[in-house]
Amino acid sequence: MSEVRQNLKAIYSAAIAAVDPEAAVSEHLSCDKNSLQLKSRGRVIRSFELSSSARVVVVGAGKATAPMAHAVERILAGRISKGCICVKNGYTSDLSVIEQVEAAHPVPDASGMAGARKILGLLQGAGEGDLVISLISGGGSALLPLPPEGITLEDKRDTTSLLLKSGATIHEVNTVRKHLSLVKGGNLARAAGGAAVINLMISDVVGDDMDVIASGPFVPDRSTFADALRVLERYGLTGSVPAPVAARIRAGSRNEIPENPGVGSHSFRNVTNLIIASNIMALEAAKREGNRCGYASMILSSMIEGDARDAALWHSRIAREIRVSSNPVPAPACVISGGETTVKVTGGGTGGRNMEFAMHAALFIDGAKGITMASIGTDGTDGPTDAAGAMADGETAERARVGGVDIGEYIRNNDSYNFHKRMGTLIKTGPTNTNVMDIRILLVE
Repeated sequence: MSEVRQNLKAIYSAAIAAVDPEAAVSEHLSCDKNSLQLKSRGRVIRSFELSSSARVVVVGAGKATAPMAHAVERILAGRISKGCICVKNGYTSDLSVIEQVEAAHPVPDASGMAGARKILGLLQGAGEGDLVISLISGGGSALLPLPPEGITLEDKRDTTSLLLKSGATIHEVNTVRKHLSLVKGGNLARAAGGAAVINLMISDVVGDDMDVIASGPFVPDRSTFADALRVLERYGLTGSVPAPVAARIRAGSRNEIPENPGVGSHSFRNVTNLIIASNIMALEAAKREGNRCGYASMILSSMIEGDARDAALWHSRIAREIRVSSNPVPAPACVISGGETTVKVTGGGTGGRNMEFAMHAALFIDGAKGITMASIGTDGTDGPTDAAGAMADGETAERARVGGVDIGEYIRNNDSYNFHKRMGTLIKTGPTNTNVMDIRILLVE
């Protein structure tokens, strides 16, 4: 492995370690004989009495939820009454009390729906004096599908697929999802009744908006049916989504269907929401490791959104600026960014937003020796593939030309996975069991 690749691996690994779900839960929860303490920045912000009659119920959904649950089982040893979490296939942990339901992601399946029903049933059985611990992380929206009457799982699956391929942001996708669900948009908080709720979240959304993380099952919904309709209209999907979906959202926008519980709703009187890990935490750790590797390191932003091609273009311009003027930092430089780009899928190939970013970057830094750009999903997966992302350097495009590989054809077909597979530039990490969006690492030697 080249020194540059070793440095990329070290920087990315430091970022992942900083948002370890089990460690994050352990940092924020502690238990003594009679109470459970919830902490933030080292201070106790709430204390929950654990009487002999109180039941402790653990629920949750997401790619990072299994290790979160493992920490809760250790902290509350012998005190958990029941629990159920929905996790992505293969993203499990060694749990003894809490049931794990494996389901599909990013397109929901019947297993996720069955898990959502179990979780809803557990919460409906909770009451005054009980404690609910919710463990929410990225991926929870797809893993917790429970559509209302008249909407089938197939309807929801088709709608999700159309939104993902349209280039809609996760905020927009989840605005629609929340209005096609019995559990999202604060509805699990409503189901929990009078029980106290601790909702711990690992954020995978730009800006860490709590009501967007996994579509906010325990958070007041700030969006409306009218917002959901505007998303469908913005991407020209009102005539493409299944008819029952369009009919429900239109009916809701006419106030014919009640909105989800919002800010000020009585449903949240006993709910405490807390984000325990996020993208900026990962970027800060990556910056420290970049400095340790000998680079002048800086964080560009944790809020990068928009088209993956556009993001690759201006990241490449920053790299070239460093070479020419030593701005915004001198070489050797490490520029780090986070967030979540989108791809409007028009071809039939296989790929993901991170691999798409790196494929375009190969063209934008063509001939610029000493520049390397990588984009990697912190969950260890990029799109429906076994890769976490990919990298490109100033020689990737030339190697492609020499090898008879037409980058333009792969771009037109959205076939970034197979492009990087041919070029040997895929980055594979396996499941990381965390999820705080993506990290991009730009190295200038």
